[in-house]
Amino acid sequence: MRVNRATGVRAVRVLHQVEDLLLALLLTAMIALACTQILLRNFFEFSLLWVDPLLRVMVLWLGLLGAVVASRNNRHISVDLLVRLVRGVQRRALVTVNALFTSAVCALVAVHGARLVQFEYLDQTRAFAGVPVWALEIIIPVSFAAIALRYALYAAAQWWTGGTHLGE
Repeated sequence: MRVNRATGVRAVRVLHQVEDLLLALLLTAMIALACTQILLRNFFEFSLLWVDPLLRVMVLWLGLLGAVVASRNNRHISVDLLVRLVRGVQRRALVTVNALFTSAVCALVAVHGARLVQFEYLDQTRAFAGVPVWALEIIIPVSFAAIALRYALYAAAQWWTGGTHLGE
């Protein structure tokens, strides 16, 4: 099956919108839960036991989803002094190697994150409110795999086309 460029661009745009929506919903839920917990504690001397650990997990999810979004256009923090000093083919090669290295490190973290999730699944460990720990940790391999894929694609685009953005 052949996919044309317009279909691919639409698919990427939809993916970006889903990522943005997830981030917005997660942040909104965190704010609502934290405010509710504060109000319950201060005015009713009562709190929901599961909210504090859930908020900690939500911070992890928010950070990793934010990292996935930052990888869209190569917006991660990087040390690129050498890249700024060279031009042409040398610059393209340096940026490509950097992207490949980033992709490899993220792929390694994704693999080991998947192993962690697998171990937690096999152990059937529960976190709070009966929620399995593996379900809370699944964001680790998924997000790092997404970042690894994006940087691998970025490296290819940079080398072959001189592209500057992952989303294009």
